[in-house]
Amino acid sequence: MKEIIAIIMSRRSVLFASSIKPVRRFWFTLVLTLLVVVGLSGTVAATNYNGQSLAGADFSGQDLTSSSFVRSDLRRANFSNANLSGVSLNGALLENANLEGANLSYATLDGAVFDRSNLTNAVLEGAFAFGTQFRSAIISGADFTDVFMQGDNEKELCEIYQGTNPTTGNETRDTLYCDS
Repeated sequence: MKEIIAIIMSRRSVLFASSIKPVRRFWFTLVLTLLVVVGLSGTVAATNYNGQSLAGADFSGQDLTSSSFVRSDLRRANFSNANLSGVSLNGALLENANLEGANLSYATLDGAVFDRSNLTNAVLEGAFAFGTQFRSAIISGADFTDVFMQGDNEKELCEIYQGTNPTTGNETRDTLYCDS
């Protein structure tokens, strides 16, 4: 993308722009501006990983915003410090996955299996987690603010909660609405 922007911004392109009619020059300038803004913004395109076997894959630190992992095998995958905001993990198998410090805000986790996964300091704010399994998951410092989940999951997580999320400052106990 940077190469395309460099070519567009070259001296010949600028000279060409000055030789075209005013109306077309306006559109040329508008398109050029949009290409530069989009190219420099570092926007990441969502990727479709649906149904793939990605057991043990390393996605640590990656920006996977709005990507889709529907029914994917993600056992032992490393998503530590990854941006998974808005991802779809419907029915995904994440047993023993590392999601430490991951941003799962507004993700769709319906039917996903997080058994024995590490969710230490993860942010799940606004996630949809109905039918999601968290058996024996590590949730120290995880933020479950406004997560939609079944009551039995909430009770199970309230038995093992601890810590405060370092990113949001919210206590895990409070975000799960655990009784005193």
